[in-house]
Amino acid sequence: MLTPSQIQSWHHDGYLVLPGFKSAGQRADLSARAREIVDAFEPDAQTGVFSTVDPSRTADRALLASASEVHCFFEEEAFDAMGRLRQAKALSINKIGHAMHDRDPVFSRFSRGPDLAAVAAGVGLVEPLIWQSQVIFKQPGIGGEVRWHQDATYFVTTPVTVTTFWFALEDATVDNGCLWVEPGGHRGPLRERFVRSGDQLGLERLDPTPWPTQAGAVPVEVPAGSLVLLHGLLPHYSAPNRSPRSRLAYTLHVTDGRSEYAAGNWLQRDASLPVSGFAQRSV
Repeated sequence: MLTPSQIQSWHHDGYLVLPGFKSAGQRADLSARAREIVDAFEPDAQTGVFSTVDPSRTADRALLASASEVHCFFEEEAFDAMGRLRQAKALSINKIGHAMHDRDPVFSRFSRGPDLAAVAAGVGLVEPLIWQSQVIFKQPGIGGEVRWHQDATYFVTTPVTVTTFWFALEDATVDNGCLWVEPGGHRGPLRERFVRSGDQLGLERLDPTPWPTQAGAVPVEVPAGSLVLLHGLLPHYSAPNRSPRSRLAYTLHVTDGRSEYAAGNWLQRDASLPVSGFAQRSV
């Protein structure tokens, strides 16, 4: 359960850090399972390269298929000019997404439970629904930049309720590409919306408010095991990782079921895999 001072900080800053939220054993189990998924992954013609700097490089078909499955996406800098991997596959994956919490028992256990339900209630999510899960590798040397953005761009609801649960599986520092945020920036407007039309995806500009500068941002350096909560309207980004150390993280994107989830959002679910909350479930 969150304390009154933590709730006050959440409303004032738009983010909250909860150190020591996940144990070393829990992190080790999740990291090992992620690497098993990568080892078993066989790239094909539909494999995507994930980029927030150049969204056109993210293959629409691969992204849409991942909404209810488990899919690996490569780093932008993973391939040379001939289309060959520059290094081992295990060191070339940008992320795994986006339904591990519903498709894999190890990820489901990590993603649910009364402790997370209590945190969700503390930040105002009365009927939490977990739409998306991601393992973000931030590979050493080639971990790509994630440009300034707001997570509500990708999960439009009325009113805005999307909240990001960001788990540090390894230490996150300025050197290896930690998050940077604009404290209080969640009180600003939604600048962009990521829209699906059929099988086509596109980014629409909604508001001309400029993105923060480095001068107005603060780094969120956290030790492994920390949980970082991000308001859906909070601008945040992470720099490239040019260090020799990875910055492994796991995220959940959660909305309140009382809000209206936009029909134009890229991630949709049907009755075959209904969206659910933090109550433990069998997979």
